[in-house]
Amino acid sequence: MRSRPIEDADVKRILAIQAACPEIAQWTTWDYNRVARGEMAGWVVEEEGSVAGFIVARKIAHEIEILNFAVSPELRERGIGAILLQAALAWAKTFEATHAILEVRSSNAAALHFYEHHNFQTVGRRSRYYNSPIEDALLLSAKLP
Repeated sequence: MRSRPIEDADVKRILAIQAACPEIAQWTTWDYNRVARGEMAGWVVEEEGSVAGFIVARKIAHEIEILNFAVSPELRERGIGAILLQAALAWAKTFEATHAILEVRSSNAAALHFYEHHNFQTVGRRSRYYNSPIEDALLLSAKLP
């Protein structure tokens, strides 16, 4: 499995993955079309010819911010998330980013475990950041080599 940049043809499958993952940010078709146009950076991994997961990020000064990230629930635990994260971090190296940052729901134990495994640490909390349900966001950061 390898990552590749998000294309317009991927948006329908990305939306299906997003619908199966209510814990992530719920973006619109328009948002993902912006990624496909290069307004933000984004990658997918395919499994048996279908998009299995995606990640979207943006450059902010000398940081990379991961904006949205999900793997289809039935395809988790296969390394797809790690491949996607590595694609984003490899992109960060091209502009010498020093940190990767993101927010995650405080109740999302699986995501917190994944990020901890990839050297992210909790650096803050945003009270009542998420809606549906209302929940705190944990701010995570990883120093990049």
